[in-house]
Amino acid sequence: MLPANPGGGWDATGRQAFQAMNEAGIYTDGVNFTNKGGAGGTIGLAEFQGGQRGKPDALAVFGAITVGSIILNQSPINLTDFRPVARLTAEYLVIAVSADSPHQSLQDLVAALKADPGATAVGGGSAGGVDHIALALLAQAADIPVADVNYIPQASGAETVTGIVNGTLAAGISGISEFAQFAEQGRIRILGITSADRKEGLDVPTFKEAGYDIEIANWRGILGAPGMPDDNYQLWVDRFTQLNESDAWKKVLETQGWDQFFLAGEEFGAFIAEENERIATVLKEAGLAQ
Repeated sequence: MLPANPGGGWDATGRQAFQAMNEAGIYTDGVNFTNKGGAGGTIGLAEFQGGQRGKPDALAVFGAITVGSIILNQSPINLTDFRPVARLTAEYLVIAVSADSPHQSLQDLVAALKADPGATAVGGGSAGGVDHIALALLAQAADIPVADVNYIPQASGAETVTGIVNGTLAAGISGISEFAQFAEQGRIRILGITSADRKEGLDVPTFKEAGYDIEIANWRGILGAPGMPDDNYQLWVDRFTQLNESDAWKKVLETQGWDQFFLAGEEFGAFIAEENERIATVLKEAGLAQ
């Protein structure tokens, strides 16, 4: 289950992981992928939960966006019902404008947001996801009321780029992998990145360099179906552990601009519980959730 539309980060994570697994000889059987986007992955996960309960070899991609969306949408999904297989990647976020935008720096964009937040539409992933949280934190750091910010959720990173280019969005936020190719083509201009340090190969200042003390990453991982048999669950934990150590996967990480962020099994389950608490706190402090 890829609980997002084709072309986004979750879609790429699932497909690239299994392609690398095949190339490394770890798992060479066929894979059926199902894309089901909407509500930060909660629609696809709800379908997965209902249809795959107790089944072996039933896996779903998810990530930090899911955690925030469950909280924001008050979804009945409880991530502890699923089997935590592996956390795979972390990807820092970038904020971009069109190539001909008058905003030459992150400070310029923030000034526009401050002057007229309603007219300065910013697109990104699902409401309550890491893109939304990053913008809320930026607004807080710049003393802009979060409730005034005009954030418009998009179905995919490609849709966000379209909005930036055609002018319906003043700016957009997404992971590096979803924006990098369009920046290289000269269609958009990246103004800042949410990492602690500059990213190698990307001549872009960090939010901290621009004067905003923000560091946030979007992590992605794999869940097993609720009630997945123990032996099958352990098999997939082992397979993803082997994937993480493979040259084929390291090549994918380099190509996509993802950082290795591996954690497996019950340790990953403990991390999910911690993230649920952390993201809930951030959403409440940013005024995005009760």
